[in-house]
Amino acid sequence: MFAFPAEAGKFRQVKSDGDQSEYVSSNGERFAVRTTKLPSDSKAYEALSLAAAELRSKEAVAIETTPGTAGFSNNNQVAFFKGLYFVTVTPLKAAPGSTNLTALAQVVADGLDKGDGDIPVLIKHLPNPDEAQKNAVYFNSFSTLTSIAPQQPVLTAVQGDGNADAALATIGSSKVLIVEFNTPQLATDNDQRITARIHELWKLGQPAPTAYRRVGNYSVFVFDAPDAQTANQLIDQVKYEQVVSWLGDNPNPLRDAEERYIDTTLGVLVTVLKASGYALIACFGVGGVLGAVLFSYRRSQQKALTAYSDAGGMMRLNLDELTADKDR
Repeated sequence: MFAFPAEAGKFRQVKSDGDQSEYVSSNGERFAVRTTKLPSDSKAYEALSLAAAELRSKEAVAIETTPGTAGFSNNNQVAFFKGLYFVTVTPLKAAPGSTNLTALAQVVADGLDKGDGDIPVLIKHLPNPDEAQKNAVYFNSFSTLTSIAPQQPVLTAVQGDGNADAALATIGSSKVLIVEFNTPQLATDNDQRITARIHELWKLGQPAPTAYRRVGNYSVFVFDAPDAQTANQLIDQVKYEQVVSWLGDNPNPLRDAEERYIDTTLGVLVTVLKASGYALIACFGVGGVLGAVLFSYRRSQQKALTAYSDAGGMMRLNLDELTADKDR
């Protein structure tokens, strides 16, 4: 069993049985901590979102960013995920609304490795993601989605084959479902089946999505929207960000080296131009200040001295013998 650090003197572990432990607080309150280790961070977040969805059928529950990487809480439990772990903390003997429940959950979270330290990217691609995250349900590496919305027959056409993820969120009165296929071929095959299935449902007069569109490797559905315009506006907010990576060695090392060389050269050139510009501005600035100071100093010296003048008909000495002698 993973040994969780506890605040000094506040919580004490009194029992440990597999993935479940029991803690006692300094004031005698008892809590159960259940820790489930999953294969990936995505699976741990899936477990959190499914637990929140199950509880949401009874009361309003929102997934927040604490404790752990993300979690939710009420008076009866605190649940969160962090790294590979999905954790629930429940009171066994505690006063209603006890702050020790959340305090213990934070202590447990602090003792876990953070893993990737973030929620799945697909959740962030939902429309209005900050609000959508609070009620989103995430499915990692699914095969089928028929169980999440049995009243939507179009989902029978979606086949993930364990190589796709999905996120379902309620936004206003509408429900938005994004299915991410991990290969373009799988996305294309599903798009063709989904489109054919939607046309079939229209002909049969059965329920169909208010709007559907393929966005990159995403298949985006909008259900129960008030009108098609609203549904399409929600789909417009979904942005597919393609990431390409080589599973082995890059087959184009020279091209990559050329791109790195160009980027480095451009970076150096821009840096030199910036430095030259800053130096020129500094020179002009310093020169202007020194020139102004020197000019003011010389002016003050000139004002302090009495200037000599030979005006006024004063006698002129014929020192250079250029002036003719006169008999006065």
